[in-house]
Amino acid sequence: MSTYYFLLVAFVVALSVNAAVHKFELKKRNNHEFVQAIKDRAARGQKPSYRFKSADGTGSVVINDYQNSQYYGEVSLGTPEQKFEVIYDTGSSDLWVASSNCDSSCGRHKEYDSSGSSTYIKNGTSFDIMYGSGPVSGYQSIDTMNMGGLVVKEQEFAEVTDASGLGLGYKLGKFDGILGLAFPVLSVNGVPTAFENVVNQGLVDTPEFAFYLGNSRSDRGELSFGGTDPAHYTGDITYVNLLSATYWEISLGGMKVDGVSYGEDSKAIVDSGTSLLTGPSDAVAAIAKQIGAKEFIAGEYMVSCDNADSMPDFEFTIDGKVYTLSASDYLIPDGDECLLGMIGLDIPRPNGPLWILGDVFMRKYYTVFDWGNKRVGFALATHN
Repeated sequence: MSTYYFLLVAFVVALSVNAAVHKFELKKRNNHEFVQAIKDRAARGQKPSYRFKSADGTGSVVINDYQNSQYYGEVSLGTPEQKFEVIYDTGSSDLWVASSNCDSSCGRHKEYDSSGSSTYIKNGTSFDIMYGSGPVSGYQSIDTMNMGGLVVKEQEFAEVTDASGLGLGYKLGKFDGILGLAFPVLSVNGVPTAFENVVNQGLVDTPEFAFYLGNSRSDRGELSFGGTDPAHYTGDITYVNLLSATYWEISLGGMKVDGVSYGEDSKAIVDSGTSLLTGPSDAVAAIAKQIGAKEFIAGEYMVSCDNADSMPDFEFTIDGKVYTLSASDYLIPDGDECLLGMIGLDIPRPNGPLWILGDVFMRKYYTVFDWGNKRVGFALATHN
């Protein structure tokens, strides 16, 4: 599941010292570009649009609109390989890229050409997602996928022929598609996910992957498949069982800001595809008021960076353990102004209210997604 400001993961393949763990470097888009993209969207009067789907295909749960992606990464399809930049997203479950049959809505993105691949298998099933601003649609195809040396045979994915639902954020962006890392029940057409195929084809010894998110261009992050990298965290990893194998959803005991409690006995989704934190809009508005942040578009806030030293910590309680974010963690600076790294988002019942622990949280805490044991693990990240 994903929402808003999104992790675009830039991966340069790096072979692990331990052959059982496949590791990829990631780069971070700089804060100025990221914050300015948000301000530009606000200046145009645009609000984030979302697509909703519950585990049984009905109801309402939010996933990304991808308009302000921050990280991107490489995946290859076909023989010979056709390379694409994609978002590695734990909040959705499909792999899709622009198709050679896409209309002008795909802009100048790299496009998959089935006629150029000797391992292409025709499928043709319709692929349709409706966002608030319009459709993302195309059709399913099957081909060999290479994800940093993990070569998956007969990976089903979608060729997008209409990406108008993603707007200019996609048309002018650096990413060509999405690679979903949630569970297959959330797939639009119920197809096996990329990581599910990695596991089923025996390409990793341990069915898990882990994110280390760097703080800057020089502090390159890392995504590991098949295990963890102790060089990027300190102490033990604390695991929390999932509420269900749909999104990476866990129980949230609540959060506190300067002794004031919010979201007690709630649920949270751990989402690499959401750049910020999210919470119910009334709670986020109250938190923003506490720290002196001003709303500049519905649910989004700016604050003077000069006051950061006096701002309180955000304390999240997960399975009885407190995870703390200081102002330096939850504020994103752009000159003298700081973007509050939390936005208001109301997710209706029965799936909500729901909080999302996005990249703002994951930068502070190395995060392990244990597919095999259906749990998420956290440890304090060690940054360069």
